[in-house]
Amino acid sequence: MKTIVTTAGRPTELTIQLAKDAGKHLGLPYIDRQKRTVTQLQKQYESDVLVATKSRWEYYGVHSEQPFYFHPSSAMFRLKRLARGEIDTLIDACQLVEGDSFLDCTLGYASDSLVAAYVVGEAGTVVGCEASKVQAFILKEAFHGDRTDHQEYLSLMKKIEVISSDALSYLRTQKDSSFDVVYMDPMFEETILESGNINPLRHVGRTDALTKEWVSEATRVAKKRVVLKAHFQSTWFNDFHFNQIVRKNTKFHYGYLDCLGKTV
Repeated sequence: MKTIVTTAGRPTELTIQLAKDAGKHLGLPYIDRQKRTVTQLQKQYESDVLVATKSRWEYYGVHSEQPFYFHPSSAMFRLKRLARGEIDTLIDACQLVEGDSFLDCTLGYASDSLVAAYVVGEAGTVVGCEASKVQAFILKEAFHGDRTDHQEYLSLMKKIEVISSDALSYLRTQKDSSFDVVYMDPMFEETILESGNINPLRHVGRTDALTKEWVSEATRVAKKRVVLKAHFQSTWFNDFHFNQIVRKNTKFHYGYLDCLGKTV
């Protein structure tokens, strides 16, 4: 699906220049807004629409009225819980500690990476892959260009290196055991109704299925663990021999592969 770049409904010199610069950077056409709604632009150009607003970027899938833009989502309350000394289920599944290196293969809203950045601290590293070049651009602009409404999370956001690449391509370039933890959260095979906050992501995000090569490369690159998040009924846990962590009354589970002592 093609994408065009434009401004918010009331453009300024700043947003016009931002939109034109983004178009050049991403190789996408800039379209003057001319008081048209996003829906009108979607229909006229049969395309996704990237919008430069005063403070952030918004990305409308061609069939969606809800935009994708950076917001910390579940990280907001998870970080508060961690600050109170409570356990985070992802961090527990990863056995992540201060100073670790964490690779998020499916960055999305980066909620998990924000939590990981908090846990690994200044001595640790967090890298996130995003297969959609437009989503990767939005996250880079938010994390390192201050194009966000969530300034309170900047210290964590700046710790995350955003890689504009699909996970498998990036994993192939990495050395053996180069990350302590490799984390995979592919778009669920089944929609979880309770997860309404990720609906805009479904319209613009990649939905790559887990593959044997992806798991194999993740296992090679991980020093401690490969961790998978999937629908609790997913066959991926058994198909790829993950140790499934059963969580009662939840629609998604984590699974892990231990990599300590592996033979590569």
